[in-house]
Amino acid sequence: MTAQGEDKNRFGFVVDKNANKIQIKKAVEEMYGVNVVAVNTMIYAGKNKSRFTKTGVISGRTKSFKKAVVTLADGDTIDFYSNI
Repeated sequence: MTAQGEDKNRFGFVVDKNANKIQIKKAVEEMYGVNVVAVNTMIYAGKNKSRFTKTGVISGRTKSFKKAVVTLADGDTIDFYSNI
């Protein structure tokens, strides 16, 4: 995402699974004061994990999450590191 942010003016966010593209666009524009051209979303499924303990094998699953890639208008940028 760092390379896409520098080259193509795209930034990635982990968002709520129930949020749609219109809500994501509105939230990013309000939070950062930029113009959003496009929003692409993808849902990542949780992975199966297991570990071996004294009592046996414990199996589980990580949580799934939704990721949004936001393309900004030319001239706009988001500086995540200004608050550090």
